[in-house]
Amino acid sequence: MSTSISAALDAERGPAEHDVRTQIIQAATAHFSHYGYDKTTVSDLAKAIGFSKAYIYKFFASKQAIGEVICANCLAQIESDVHAALEGVEVAPDRLRVLFTAIVEASLRLFLQDRRLYEIAVAAATDQWPSTRAYQGRIRQLVEEILKDGRASGAFENQTALDQTSRAVYQILVPYLNPVTLPHVSVMHEESPNALQELVLRSLSPQRV
Repeated sequence: MSTSISAALDAERGPAEHDVRTQIIQAATAHFSHYGYDKTTVSDLAKAIGFSKAYIYKFFASKQAIGEVICANCLAQIESDVHAALEGVEVAPDRLRVLFTAIVEASLRLFLQDRRLYEIAVAAATDQWPSTRAYQGRIRQLVEEILKDGRASGAFENQTALDQTSRAVYQILVPYLNPVTLPHVSVMHEESPNALQELVLRSLSPQRV
């Protein structure tokens, strides 16, 4: 599938809070969910909504730009679920455990329960749409913040460079963040995240002589 980052970045064409823009997104979400992202054209959406294709292009530069907004909404829901799970959890090791568990469960729920919308997630991850890159960056930052707090409290070792450690921990999460690999790890999600998070936590513990 060919993509254009500039097209995705142009998703804000037209008034951001315009009712028509919202209507297009809602209709596109329903249409993609029923027919699939790959098989739907802007002309199909125009017919379904009752607008001309030219009118839709006043708000979105391309089908990808519409998919970009839908993808961003899905990713925002995952982040919301993760932050809700982390609320009130103060101890860094526990926060890391909750992060692993919550992000796996939220990803599976949103991306695997709706197979048609899942196509958008795959396209976004495969071609690294801006919304996907931004989401990955925020999760990486969240991991680093938890590690930093853990080092400050003495719960985690501080000999390894923080950037190196956060990158390694983030890489362990990647198969669960990426919708391309998610189906392959979903069959063992009930036990694998727990095993991985405990392995990570043991590696982060301060060395005692």
